[in-house]
Amino acid sequence: MNQTQFSAILDVLATALGFTGPADAVLSRHFRDNRKLGSHDRHVIAETVFGILRHLPQIEWLVGGMPTPRQVLLAWFTGIERLNVRELSSVFSDDDRKYAGGLKAKSLKDAPLAVRASLPQWMVDALLEAGQTEEEVLALGIGLLQSAPLDLRVNALKAKNREEIIDRLSGAGIEAAPTPLSPFGLRVVGKPPINKTKVFEEGLVEVQDEGSQLLGLLTGAKRGQMVADFCAGAGGKTLLLGAMMQSTGRLYAFDVSEKRLANLKPRLARSGLSNVQPQLIASESDQKIKRLAGKMDVVLVDAPCSGLGTLRRNPDLKYRQTPESVAELNAKQASILASAARLTKSGGRLVYATCSLLRAENETIVEAFLAANPEFSLCDARELLPEGIAGQLDGPYLKLLPQKHGTDGFFAAALTRK
Repeated sequence: MNQTQFSAILDVLATALGFTGPADAVLSRHFRDNRKLGSHDRHVIAETVFGILRHLPQIEWLVGGMPTPRQVLLAWFTGIERLNVRELSSVFSDDDRKYAGGLKAKSLKDAPLAVRASLPQWMVDALLEAGQTEEEVLALGIGLLQSAPLDLRVNALKAKNREEIIDRLSGAGIEAAPTPLSPFGLRVVGKPPINKTKVFEEGLVEVQDEGSQLLGLLTGAKRGQMVADFCAGAGGKTLLLGAMMQSTGRLYAFDVSEKRLANLKPRLARSGLSNVQPQLIASESDQKIKRLAGKMDVVLVDAPCSGLGTLRRNPDLKYRQTPESVAELNAKQASILASAARLTKSGGRLVYATCSLLRAENETIVEAFLAANPEFSLCDARELLPEGIAGQLDGPYLKLLPQKHGTDGFFAAALTRK
């Protein structure tokens, strides 16, 4: 580590550790303000900051109390990276080395479960109360400490098969292989700039986690259907649904954010899809929704959630979410699911999904909905998905975990209107 990287990391940590906004936004702002930083410097800074955020509960336990950014960095190198004090960069002073030496006396093996899992105590309590064992919580926590791989979805509308894309990426010096679960996914080695490749510019691939691809697969969307992506966001799953429909039928992309829908437009243009209708709505009870009541073959509700299943990518979320914020989300999730259900026609499929690991945002929402809406019944995801995926599920829900499936943490329930 050189002096430039050292100073930049301390500057970013000083802001990021306040958890007033997303850490990736803090990094982006710092890089915009310091354009002379090279690509290698940016990589070292980003990887170090995100590594620290993933392990922060362990770092705070090692240091004791609320450490300064400098103490955090020292604890990261000596307590987590396990560097010898003599291996520390010359940017650290003799006092720093003495302080770091004192950290070696504590072992994480002696730490409480929440520290070893590097998760907030309230989240550990929620997982244990939902029936997980301490061993399962620890395995989940360790899985979330890993850096997420770069997954791509091959656009079936434009590409014949995955092998074609693998060959083209290889020609650009990028190594990729088929994902183990998704039939149209690729996992890339490293983090190359995919958005600068021809296959990306031509709309042959989109960046999308394998787990997110499986959520789309659960909808069973087909040619000629009427389909709604109820919380479309920037449209990753919308584009997948459109490709599954072979750009036929009608696909509505609803969202309350004009900015998010604007981000869909360039992706839509690259994709080659002509059946997508982006729709800005004021709320889940917008008049545009009411006009389509009972007309949809498929409705996907990728509900606003805590995002705790994405901690490999967004580790600061575990410090920015609280039991109170989750309770607020629960009310919104129940309301959105109830509104989306009205779009589903008789015999149609309604899929409720989150990227959360908490029962309160997942099974509890679905169970309450089914109790209040007896015209809907729960489908078994194992009967709807390809055998390779179905064989890895423990029950009727699609539940994906990083330590088990190599994806982000996802939950989905498929419901049918009788």
